[in-house]
Amino acid sequence: MKVVVGLGNPGPRYDDTRHNVGWWAVDRLAYDWGFGSFEKEGRSLRTGGSVGDDSVLLLKPTTYMNRSGAALVGVHGLEECDLGTDLLVAVDDATLDVGRVRFRPGGRTGGHKGLKSVSGVLGTESYARLRLGVGLAPEGTDLTDWVLSSMSEDDESAVVGILPELSEAVEVWMRDGIEEVMNQFNR
Repeated sequence: MKVVVGLGNPGPRYDDTRHNVGWWAVDRLAYDWGFGSFEKEGRSLRTGGSVGDDSVLLLKPTTYMNRSGAALVGVHGLEECDLGTDLLVAVDDATLDVGRVRFRPGGRTGGHKGLKSVSGVLGTESYARLRLGVGLAPEGTDLTDWVLSSMSEDDESAVVGILPELSEAVEVWMRDGIEEVMNQFNR
């Protein structure tokens, strides 16, 4: 089973914020793959189905960003996964220009509190990440305020514009692994 987790914050106040682009990505995967609606189960919203030969579980933690890892505790199927090859976490990245995409095989959290929470719960930093560029905070703007602010129309269009391509990219990750998806889609 493959598990794709989109990090974000629950509630309408956060729907259009930079911090929720991980949710946007997972929503687009569910749409493109024809999965049903997300249903609340435990500390997350979940849906799933099959893509090719793979069973796929899509998760959106509802624990708020800084406690995202708590939503992974007790997730049926996750305990059987090889975290290094079967888990992908989609997350905003305020060090990348808007619309840039970076797949990574693992590594440090880069100060991202959602990734820090996930790594803490999993006990490892060796899981794949899909980092979605949301732009650098303007000089003098607090990073928290930046990622929790609504995107400009142009920035939102740039992020939404890359989402269709991500379905293909995640399928490459599932089929061929992280190195291949990095080679084809990182920009």
